[in-house]
Amino acid sequence: MLGLSLLGGCSPLLFLLVLLLPLVSLHRLNHQERSEPSVTDRPKLLLVSFDGFRWDYIDRVPTPNFRSIMDEGVLVEYVENAYITKTFPNHYSLVTGLYAETHGIVANEMYDPALNMSFSMETDSIYDSRWWEEAVPLWVTVQKAGGRSGAAMWPGSDVKIHGLFPNQYLQYNASVSFETRVEWIIEWFSAPKEEAVDFGVLYWEEPDESGHNLGPQSSLMDVVIAGIDEKLGFLLNELKKAGLYEKVNLIVTSDHGMAQLSADNIIELDEYVSRDMYTWVDKSPVVGILPKEGKFDEVYNSLLDANPNMAVYKKDDIPEHFHYRHNIRIMPILLEAKEGWTIMQNRTGHFMLGNHGYDNTLRSMQPVFVARGPAFRQNYVKTSMRSVDLYPLMCHILSIRPLPNNGSLLNVQDLLSSLPDSPTPIPNHPPPTPPKASGYSYAPVVGSFLGVVMVLGFLVVYVILVTLKQRPSLKHRSWEMSQPLLQEDLHL
Repeated sequence: MLGLSLLGGCSPLLFLLVLLLPLVSLHRLNHQERSEPSVTDRPKLLLVSFDGFRWDYIDRVPTPNFRSIMDEGVLVEYVENAYITKTFPNHYSLVTGLYAETHGIVANEMYDPALNMSFSMETDSIYDSRWWEEAVPLWVTVQKAGGRSGAAMWPGSDVKIHGLFPNQYLQYNASVSFETRVEWIIEWFSAPKEEAVDFGVLYWEEPDESGHNLGPQSSLMDVVIAGIDEKLGFLLNELKKAGLYEKVNLIVTSDHGMAQLSADNIIELDEYVSRDMYTWVDKSPVVGILPKEGKFDEVYNSLLDANPNMAVYKKDDIPEHFHYRHNIRIMPILLEAKEGWTIMQNRTGHFMLGNHGYDNTLRSMQPVFVARGPAFRQNYVKTSMRSVDLYPLMCHILSIRPLPNNGSLLNVQDLLSSLPDSPTPIPNHPPPTPPKASGYSYAPVVGSFLGVVMVLGFLVVYVILVTLKQRPSLKHRSWEMSQPLLQEDLHL
């Protein structure tokens, strides 16, 4: 009887809409409540690299700011970085989780025979995106996942890679002070929520430059190391002043360590092979040799047993644990000096008192690693990790799915304040990408469907009752006139 009284003053179609409106509204509300978290809810992460900061520098002089991070967070005592232990290869490994042979930045100086081009960190060749696009850096992945990134001088971050720059970045300029770089980073993290970055990278050239010029064993390095700790203190204070200290996860690391050299330990290639027979591609201590056409065997045999302090490898014979074979930019012959030795063509070249690039298992090549923030445990010391493991760790902190990489979250999950639900190592064969989450439940849809069925059932019963009640008046009515109306009302 309620249905009959309601329909006495309105059409069945209008009545259907009135009944469905609350269900549609409920579905929309449920969808909004289960949508993506707001920008302010996204985890924040800042990765800082002090170039050439060796693992043991923090114990050499008082480093209260490094100690503060260790007390409030984590320390990793031994970090095996990527071979070769040079600046550009390792910085790209940190943000891709890939060994150099895979990400393609195999040295600071490279030759690509397919492109017939040379790359040098000292020239504008670094801005050609073709050198970088064998991998995808984390800032690109963050942006494609809907986040925002900012980069202050990180190697490769001022290059358009796969069509993207970081949302905020600084063109590389070594004359820009550390303090200015920090101020930019703080501004990017502090921006309004629609513009604030979720992931930032910050690079500083020291103590690498001083380590090259002075040698890591020089007492003058003490002042340089103490200065780095002061700069770290400036960063921590700026984070606190901006209200970011407890919100931003902070990782402080480096690309490599530093070894002491001696002018007595020089290997001169001119003593063993003519320069006319090869092209010198990269610098000591790992030198890429490109023999001239038809000269491979002669060059290789001339160098093979030339000096006991220099290993000589054909490309296919480079030890597997270096992960340094499978790239066209790795030269046919590789020379590797023993720790503390320098390979030069002759002694007229520039000599440094400190260098890196040696075997990545050497203790002198290991970088520092400390971290703190809401994602990390407190006052925790881990024995060892690989630098490629940092990438899946950062992806986990940022709540984004990592791309295929050589690292493993399982290897570093103990650094986290809470363990992942189902930690899965992702080395060379990651699991397939799952379907993108819709962000809402199907329950409202099912509820709406059931509501529609109930209303339709009610209307069918009502129509039958009305038809039976009014049958005498309908027997002269045309079926063709009632059929369209019935179809329209019931959407059959």
